[in-house]
Amino acid sequence: MPKENKKRGRREEKKRKREDIEPFDGATSKRQKPDDGQNNDIQIVLDADPALEDQAFHEAARPDETPFYGLIDEEEQAYFKRADGLLGLNQFANEEERSLFLANVYREANGKELKLASSQSCSRLMERLIQISTPDQLKTLFQKFAGHFLHLVQHRFASHCCEALFLQAAPIVTQELTAPPEGYEDKAGDGSAVISMENAFLSTIKELEGNMGYLITNNFASHALRVLLVVLSGRPLKGTSTASILQSKKKEKIDINARNVEIRAEDVALRAVPKSFQSALGEMMRGTVAGLNTTYLQALATHPIGNPVLQLLLEIELSSPDKKKIRDESSLFRKLLPDDPPTEGTLSASFIKGILFDPVGSRLLETIIQLAPGKAFKTLYKSMFRAEIGSLVRNDTAGYVVSKILERLSRDDLQFAVEQICKHVPMLIERQRMSVIKTMIDRCQIRQLGTHTIADAIKAGYGGEGSELLTSMLKPSSNNIENMAPERRSQLEVQDTSRLHSSLLAQSMLSAPGPLQDMVVDSAMALDTATLLTIAKDRTATHVLQSLLTCDGQAKPYRRKLVQRFLGHINDMALDTIASHVVDTFWTATEDLLLIRERIAEELQNHEAELRESASGRAVRRNWMMDLYSRKRIDWIAEAKATRRGEGSRLNLKAADETVGKSGIEMARERFAATKASQTAGRKGRKAGLGSGANGIVPSPRISAKG
Repeated sequence: MPKENKKRGRREEKKRKREDIEPFDGATSKRQKPDDGQNNDIQIVLDADPALEDQAFHEAARPDETPFYGLIDEEEQAYFKRADGLLGLNQFANEEERSLFLANVYREANGKELKLASSQSCSRLMERLIQISTPDQLKTLFQKFAGHFLHLVQHRFASHCCEALFLQAAPIVTQELTAPPEGYEDKAGDGSAVISMENAFLSTIKELEGNMGYLITNNFASHALRVLLVVLSGRPLKGTSTASILQSKKKEKIDINARNVEIRAEDVALRAVPKSFQSALGEMMRGTVAGLNTTYLQALATHPIGNPVLQLLLEIELSSPDKKKIRDESSLFRKLLPDDPPTEGTLSASFIKGILFDPVGSRLLETIIQLAPGKAFKTLYKSMFRAEIGSLVRNDTAGYVVSKILERLSRDDLQFAVEQICKHVPMLIERQRMSVIKTMIDRCQIRQLGTHTIADAIKAGYGGEGSELLTSMLKPSSNNIENMAPERRSQLEVQDTSRLHSSLLAQSMLSAPGPLQDMVVDSAMALDTATLLTIAKDRTATHVLQSLLTCDGQAKPYRRKLVQRFLGHINDMALDTIASHVVDTFWTATEDLLLIRERIAEELQNHEAELRESASGRAVRRNWMMDLYSRKRIDWIAEAKATRRGEGSRLNLKAADETVGKSGIEMARERFAATKASQTAGRKGRKAGLGSGANGIVPSPRISAKG
């Protein structure tokens, strides 16, 4: 006898009992249907399921439903995956072969662009295609995506294609400003005219109008919106500050193997944009801010997705040359901080105190402090930060804000702030929070303030004397991570974050002549040779040793004693990928120590065979000109004598003689050599019919240097 078809589980059992007691009635549905066609609002019953309530909210907030662009069949998907692999490897014979392959892929993708962009597996191919596409191909993609940008920027996969398209097309706008395209020819191949890239961006902005308030907090559209703001404002497309705004660290990097990805000068500089972009940017910002009140904007400051967009909008507004707009009540700056000055008890003061200790909101406050007009910053500093700047550094998040404040303080205000912060320096050292201390040292150097107070506070924080100071700061490790697995290497690099900040602090101390520099130098001189070698081979600590050898004001006796400690270990250091950079630094450190420089070169020459088999060893030999040393030692000595600290090239002796001053004895030797050479040339010239005196042979730079 067949058994009853039942579903197992406690939830299914409860559901079946509930249905037996309360049978389903279509009239009591949770989502009510309007009786007439005039009322289209979505109504939710109070006892509705929370999941359905969230679904209804999102349906009401979205502009409309995202359309389905279809799926790619198996044969086409296999072809596009194979094409993606070939593009990723980039093993084409020449540029012409790759261009032909790219044209074939575009021909196969004609009419399927929307499917490819919204496909999980093929969207990577679209990103790679965009990176190497020609301007006409990019314009064709703009036309294919036209009318769908509002949905594409919200799509999980297509949004990345839109970002790549905007970034690759931005430089073309600048190029068309200097060399406008000659008419709009039919280059798309499907009967459509190819428009200018300027109009392509403007039509895209027009599609997004009216939906900016929603797109700001959308998981995927917010990134595309940031890229558009950067493009319209003419800001750099690459660089450290731009990269942190446009994308997160978790973003997958889609690139082409062996492709030249060097950052050009125009990528990190401000770009020229047409006037229509400035107008579109103004309309875009006004449309975004106009419908948002102060309460919503202040809540958006702590939103993890909306904060970067708000930060970029504020940065563009405060960087505008027209400062009158900032004083306007409708500006974003005034909507965030409506009270002037933001005294205790006002809405602005409560907002600043709220975001000061928030990990997300503090980034917006850093932007305000960094770019606010001078008068507004002074008012904000005196009313909100001056009295409490010493206690604010105790908080990890507020410490970053304090660093930005120190960068804008005047000499007197900085002196007061240093006195207040130095009371908490031992606590900062204990918690490994070195950024505020480093900023204080750098600003004191710029403002020409004494650093004795900071030196005493650092000495009290580490509590060590002599060699203990440097070892406590750097904590050198002898772990070699070159042959480690990538996962283990990344774990060690994350753990080294505190050591990295300590290394940067030590380098800042070395750049400040006075008690801070003397502390590090005395500590290094007290270390034994084994510890110095460990520091030289440590990826983080080695930079301190290099700065110690080349910092300004480093006396000759100190450099002689320090370099002599490494004699006998030069070959071992040259074979190490990290310590080899220290060997390169020895050349600069021994500029006036020719005897020690020759001893280092002799040690390198004795291990020539080992150094030639190592990549780092070959680099050291090249930087020390060891081939010249082994063939013509006299010429190498002349090169060594002619070098000076800070020269760009050691081999160009003529340029060095013209740019570097010479001592009296060197100039006397050159005059003697030139006179002797001219006399010899005069005697030969009279015999061979050549001129004499002023018409004689001019001595070469090599002869002058050897004199």
